[in-house]
Amino acid sequence: MSEVTVVQVEPQMVLGTRKRGKYDQIPGMIGMVCQFAVEKGMQFQGPPVFVCHESSAEEVMKADSEGTADVEIVVPVSGKTEDTPDIKFYELPGGTMARIIHKGPYEECTRTYEKLFAWVAESGKSIAGPTREVYLNDPNEVPPEEILTEIYAPIE
Repeated sequence: MSEVTVVQVEPQMVLGTRKRGKYDQIPGMIGMVCQFAVEKGMQFQGPPVFVCHESSAEEVMKADSEGTADVEIVVPVSGKTEDTPDIKFYELPGGTMARIIHKGPYEECTRTYEKLFAWVAESGKSIAGPTREVYLNDPNEVPPEEILTEIYAPIE
């Protein structure tokens, strides 16, 4: 597990979709947004991102078990396109964020989040918005223990 660093994240133009449900719909949502981007001839400007609107581990577990999680998936793109009922084109805000990298299966990232949240508290900071997971590699191409996920928390 890596250390927490503070980084400036630039705003990004993204294609995104947002639904209520369980977190296991993330892979399908990524596929849907990426396919849409390809069909529109857009160029990818970074890896897929999950924006988590639940603000604590307890909220995440409860929302997932009840099927009420607020799941937002975005993909940074170049170009411009019109919104559809399911996919929107917009600017994902940037800002000052605490970042940590999780290596391993997605299901085992709880300790990485705990380390990030502990660092935020110990630093006298507070989380100022939804956290993000940036998927740096494809779980279909690497073994579970090699999956890399950047986790960001906007701080103030």
